[in-house]
Amino acid sequence: MTRTLADTGRPDAPTAGAPARRQNVIELRHVARRFGPVTALADLSLAVPPGSITVLVGPNGAGKTTALRVITGAIAPDDGEVRVFGLDPNSPDGEQVRRRCGVVAAKPALYDRLSGRDNLRYAAELFGLGAAEAPIEGAAARFGIEQALDLKVAGYSTGMKTRLALARAVVHDPDLLLLDEPTSGLDPESSRAVLELIHEMTGDGKTVVMSTHLLLEAEGLADQVVIMEDGSEVVAGSTDELMRRYWPFPTVVFDAQGADDLERLVDREGVAAVEHDGSRARVTVDDLARVPELVAFLVGTGVRLTAVTPHRPSLEELYLRVRSRP
Repeated sequence: MTRTLADTGRPDAPTAGAPARRQNVIELRHVARRFGPVTALADLSLAVPPGSITVLVGPNGAGKTTALRVITGAIAPDDGEVRVFGLDPNSPDGEQVRRRCGVVAAKPALYDRLSGRDNLRYAAELFGLGAAEAPIEGAAARFGIEQALDLKVAGYSTGMKTRLALARAVVHDPDLLLLDEPTSGLDPESSRAVLELIHEMTGDGKTVVMSTHLLLEAEGLADQVVIMEDGSEVVAGSTDELMRRYWPFPTVVFDAQGADDLERLVDREGVAAVEHDGSRARVTVDDLARVPELVAFLVGTGVRLTAVTPHRPSLEELYLRVRSRP
């Protein structure tokens, strides 16, 4: 039986006197999608606020691409409910949804025998834009391919094709961008440029949902990280929120000439854990204010410290911790 938003306990109206909440651009509630015996999505819930970047991360086969296709209405869910701009993309309103979306597939289909300009012209026409009103030059310039517009796409490099696909996705000025592995196959310089451009788009009020299996891409980019596995979200939240959830206490790395000397910290007040790693120790404390007294203690007992550095866990560490939990 298909669930509705009402089944999830979502209020019909805000409480009297409460501040108005901005409508989420995307809401998925308990969405499931199967392809024969294979379950691609299983009870997936997702909320994407406007003007944000949400990054779906997870291994291949986690359901990231299927989630993006469900959002656009390219495929319908077998169960659950999908709302994009408050509309059902699988209803007669679906065309309104898709006109406000820009999509870049993992392997974008471009017309190799046409020029970059003609690829953009054709996309603009599909969205009802005439030649005079389509910002083809501007879209190309945004992604640094304006000098190649009159060349056939067959001669484009992989990075240029990705940039053209991104330009095509924004030529009609969409409100929502859905990007599936947008840096796949790119060299590091091109990847960084594409990610910077994606970040700039939210400054213009766009909402971005991007899938990737490369954790470094989401680091510092995402307003919201959704870790997926087996077709469902395992955890979701801002990077800071997730770090606080899995690392509620701060960690400091102590480097010393004698690693064994750092063992003396184990019984000190405020020290929750000491993990050794070669000539260093990762020390979990109840408060960073403890660090000066710990340094003074070690120095006073003859320990020769070489560095004391606060440690911020990476998204990769978070991912591994989440996936290894029982």
